[in-house]
Amino acid sequence: MPALKYSRQRECIREFVQNCHEHPTADTVYAGIKEEFPNISLGTVYRNLSLLVELGEIAKISTGNGPDRFDCNTRPHSHFICTHCHCIKDIEMADMDYITQKVSENFDGEITAHTTTFYGICKNCLNEKNLQKSS
Repeated sequence: MPALKYSRQRECIREFVQNCHEHPTADTVYAGIKEEFPNISLGTVYRNLSLLVELGEIAKISTGNGPDRFDCNTRPHSHFICTHCHCIKDIEMADMDYITQKVSENFDGEITAHTTTFYGICKNCLNEKNLQKSS
């Protein structure tokens, strides 16, 4: 890939994602930088997010039934997605290489990476449900 020309908009998008630990959507990024760049288009945000993913500066999380989310943490880690409020939380595990190693033992090929997503109900939603039950 040829050297990229510096872009203040792209830098602002990258910084927004890296400072937002809530796994923002493209719409959230757009709303977050719109004040600084009032003429920026949502298409520009999408193009720059895709480029930043391609460059390995941020990660894209496909949620399946909702909009893609973006993550500043590009190290190998797992995610938890709440099936009630759709929040996404990072799950850090001490030995991520163990999973790849165990799967590789039963796979005829080379595994270079993996993603693991857990689904359930987050603590906040569980507390909300329990509060509603006790009312």
